[in-house]
Amino acid sequence: MQYDIASIIQGYAQGYFLMADEDNVLGWYGSRDRTLIPLDERFRYPKSLRRVLNQQRFAVAINRDFQAVVEGCAQRELTWISPELKKIYWKLYQAGWAYSFETWQDGELAGGILGIAINGVFIGESMFYRIPEGSKVAMVKLVERLRERKFVMFDAQMMNPHLERFGAYRVNDEEYQELLEKALLIKCSLV
Repeated sequence: MQYDIASIIQGYAQGYFLMADEDNVLGWYGSRDRTLIPLDERFRYPKSLRRVLNQQRFAVAINRDFQAVVEGCAQRELTWISPELKKIYWKLYQAGWAYSFETWQDGELAGGILGIAINGVFIGESMFYRIPEGSKVAMVKLVERLRERKFVMFDAQMMNPHLERFGAYRVNDEEYQELLEKALLIKCSLV
């Protein structure tokens, strides 16, 4: 696949996302339903996490160590982040499209969320943690940041039990495309 940033961003802006299969072959994928993280009052998290947030054990940073977040997201038994996709994320980062939203504890990367921001939509590609609660704190702080910056949509792509605890919900493709269209008209910046 060519690393043509404009066509990659166009693919994401049309509702597709990149993934590698088990043979590391990269392809574009779509979905009949998409998972969104609410940016309104529907966003929620466990009380135990509220205690962690109040303790202020974690510092938050954006793009302090982008490549470490990509590596953290890729380090799992079954990963869809191939070496080629890592290169694409790096090119997107260099071009100002890809971001790592990170939590740090005592100078150590605790967790993070890898994503792509296109106008008013943040597309969460993956998340990971090295220190318990690191990715959950990143999620709460990222939602706060997206709200502050007037983002319209936080696309988490696929549902899982972890995201459900934050109030994530599914929309069908038609609803998704309508929301995406609106979000792309709004100029927002994560930093």
